[in-house]
Amino acid sequence: MTMWRCGWGPRVLRRRWSCPGLWREGNLKIPSNQHHSFRKSTLSPSLIHLHKAAWTRLEQPAVGSVSSLKTRTFCMRDKDPIEIHKEKLKLWFSHLPQEEMQFGGYFSPETMHIDPLILARNPEDAKYGPFKTNVLCGPSLAVEQLFAPTSDSMGQGMNVLLYGAVGTGKSTVVRKLVLDWCDGSTLSQFKLLVPFSCEDLSQLSKSSSLRDLVGRKYMHLRRTPLLSGEANQAKEVLFIFNSIEKMKLDFRISNSELCSDPNEPLPAGTVVVNLLRKYLLPEASILVTTRLSALERIPKKYVTRYAQICGFNDPDRQQAYFTSRLLQSTTNLSRETESLVELLYLNLQRESQLAAACFLPSYCWLTCATLHFLHFTDDKAPIRTLTGIYTSFLRLNFGGEILDTGGSMNPQDDQKSLMLYIVRTVGKLAFDGVSKKRTLFTVEDLEQLVGGKTKTDEELQQLAVFRTDVLDFFLVPSVESKMSFDHIEADEKRFVFAVPAMQEYLAALYVVLGENKTVLEKLSKEVSVAFGQVGDDVTNLMTILSKFIPLRIFALFNLLKLFPSLFEKFSSYSKGHIARTMAAEMFRSEDSYNEDVLDQVEQSLLGVQGPAPKQQLDSKSFELYPIFMGGLLHYGNRRLLDQLGCNIKSTTVAQITRTLKKHLVRESRKKLPPEELMDLLVLLYEFQNPRLTAEVLLSVKTLDLSTVRMTPLKCVVLSSVLSCTSSSFTLNDLVLSSCHLNKELLPMLCPAFRHTRSLKLCDNPLLDSGLSSLLQALQRNRSLRHLFLMHTGMGDTAALELAEKLASHSVLQELNVAYNNIGDSAALVLVDACRDHPSIHTLHLYLNQLSDVGKQSLYVRGTRGKQGGTGRQVKVLASVTEGTDISDQWHPILSIIGKNSMQWERERVREQLMVFLRDLEWGRRQQHSIWKKLYFRRVENGVKQTLRMLEKASALSTKSGPH
Repeated sequence: MTMWRCGWGPRVLRRRWSCPGLWREGNLKIPSNQHHSFRKSTLSPSLIHLHKAAWTRLEQPAVGSVSSLKTRTFCMRDKDPIEIHKEKLKLWFSHLPQEEMQFGGYFSPETMHIDPLILARNPEDAKYGPFKTNVLCGPSLAVEQLFAPTSDSMGQGMNVLLYGAVGTGKSTVVRKLVLDWCDGSTLSQFKLLVPFSCEDLSQLSKSSSLRDLVGRKYMHLRRTPLLSGEANQAKEVLFIFNSIEKMKLDFRISNSELCSDPNEPLPAGTVVVNLLRKYLLPEASILVTTRLSALERIPKKYVTRYAQICGFNDPDRQQAYFTSRLLQSTTNLSRETESLVELLYLNLQRESQLAAACFLPSYCWLTCATLHFLHFTDDKAPIRTLTGIYTSFLRLNFGGEILDTGGSMNPQDDQKSLMLYIVRTVGKLAFDGVSKKRTLFTVEDLEQLVGGKTKTDEELQQLAVFRTDVLDFFLVPSVESKMSFDHIEADEKRFVFAVPAMQEYLAALYVVLGENKTVLEKLSKEVSVAFGQVGDDVTNLMTILSKFIPLRIFALFNLLKLFPSLFEKFSSYSKGHIARTMAAEMFRSEDSYNEDVLDQVEQSLLGVQGPAPKQQLDSKSFELYPIFMGGLLHYGNRRLLDQLGCNIKSTTVAQITRTLKKHLVRESRKKLPPEELMDLLVLLYEFQNPRLTAEVLLSVKTLDLSTVRMTPLKCVVLSSVLSCTSSSFTLNDLVLSSCHLNKELLPMLCPAFRHTRSLKLCDNPLLDSGLSSLLQALQRNRSLRHLFLMHTGMGDTAALELAEKLASHSVLQELNVAYNNIGDSAALVLVDACRDHPSIHTLHLYLNQLSDVGKQSLYVRGTRGKQGGTGRQVKVLASVTEGTDISDQWHPILSIIGKNSMQWERERVREQLMVFLRDLEWGRRQQHSIWKKLYFRRVENGVKQTLRMLEKASALSTKSGPH
């Protein structure tokens, strides 16, 4: 009888990774009504949204691990073991890794799967680089055709070898195959399907028989007659061995004895070898997946069919993938989401660099994750960062991976973290490119990357594996040179990082890990560690020998004992240098007028619409580089990197943070352009260090983000950063004019609105519904003194609601609702509310839908009150005139109109200026003083000058329009 322990109530399962020393543990969230105990699992290095957890064992939890949970027992004694097997496989293979939860949990394996291209192709005919397969040869295959009978099968089962580069989707295909078999929709000729993780098998040290291996992993299959070896029952069995490169298979008879008994204990590798030899259960079929570097580990005579998985070879497959994810990643399917997919598809059709990268499904995942982060982040979503997305991407592709040559039979011999090796090689190239402002690399650069000084045979073998499996994953031919890639000399070829931001991420990781050390710094670390390890023992020994050692030698030893402290100073200086580099890169003067970094990331994915500015590729600005460095210091990313074998110590983080804080405080006191200020907020958000953020913001008095295109993500960034401050923190000025704010974005800014004395939201399409949301968001602000809502689409409804809620802001002094759609009646109510308010002294109402009589009434109501009643006087600015006099604010009014006339509706502004001229002409006629009349003439000339400027701009716009 097989039992599952199921707990009710929320809980997080802890997973131990099967590669010791690299992957420690991770989280897998299970719905509260579906908690099952699992033992090992790993995430797929081949495709992001797949995980090799599906290959691992389902076992009973440790005693007491669920003692506090209600349990229930499922008795399956009378159920068909094959049906039990299908249910368990489907349950486990349907689970998504934690990284998929960032999409909001909208996905299911069935809806997000797109079949990659699979070709029937022998290894000698294959183009090993995934970006070199533009000439595709060989017939394409569907998954169910992999086991189509061949003429030379001779009654034996088939051995199919599915191979491909990192990220092409091998595990995805197999995972979908297992789920489809469980549903009965494919490979119905096999009654039993048994998947194995070769990574798990490689960890087994004890000999086991084939039946024990199966029974240990799948208890319900212990007694199945299909694996008995009797008759030809095994012809209905399909074994799957995923990632065969993780095993040290040896087909030499002297090292792996022949065995045909499924009950005889043997090393796991020997069992697999005998299955492939067709000496053990020859009728059974086998599917093996492997990377390119391990193709030769299985002799050709043991392979019935080769199939190469080639990823997404055309824009249509890529678009289908993006559509299945992005259109399902939000519950509100809007035109905006559809437009996002359309822009992405247009960029792919241009044969852009993105299209080259998205040949690999892994990069399609990264693109979707980034776009989801940029467009679908809101205040209800869990905290995510761009650095976290890239860290997760690398963990899912290379987590638990070691750089292994296959030369040693001991899997623990000289194992190195593959990710750390990537940082020291590809990361160094990325760092050199960032330092020299380069994105293009030559063949010579790549040769220096993987060649360089003379290497041992083992190092050369490692490099061969690295070049075959990894290098093409990161570096691809530039699309500019790819057009004529086969017609140019080898030394003229140019390569770029598949995704531009990956260069900046790897460069940042290279720096934060301290790999760009000087010779002195490297020496200091080695000497410090060496003396730290032996210092105590040697000290005791020298205490005894000091009686016999000359004083000079003894003094020298004591001096050497001080070396660790001396070299620690050099180390501390190095950490400070990292912080200074971050600050210098963050506030480069030549980057001051670029678009903010989040918009740059979006443009790299969706392309630039319209004519793009001409600039040299090698003069690119790297503004993500310092932001990634900050994000890598966050504990969550450091924990993931530790699972990759890249350790960033807490002491290092503390040293960098202390120095960085000084630089950020100094720079934040300067007046930064809005885009640079937004980048600073993104850096603080990526850092996820509330204490540092609060200390930096203490020196900030004004946040001017005018003209920054605010998105849900940027609103979350702004609110999250300001939420780190204390309740007493208050900005003098928060400027969000011309930021494309709307009703949906305003609620996300509630935390930001609490911390300001002056709030400017001019030139945003808020409309009445948005302004109502704004008033709700402002309820907790008790320090607001100036509120500017000019040109926000406010109508009578919002104006009346605003009048009702003015009393809740007891220290408000100035209210600007100019250039809106407020009529006479609502304006009068607003004036009365301002007179009843204890502190409001100025109300801006010009450029609204006011009649001449209405403007006169507003002026009278503001100065005398309703029906001659008593109350405070309020200066009402409804025109450049106040009754028969000139308004003392006429110049600021004309200045505001002149400054914004290019962005505002020009015909409406022209009409209002003509009204001003009519008001001025009427007022001038009422004057008897020559000086008064001249004053009116002066103001008239100012209005006419503004009008001429507007008409000139309109003429130029009309003239250039057809072009």
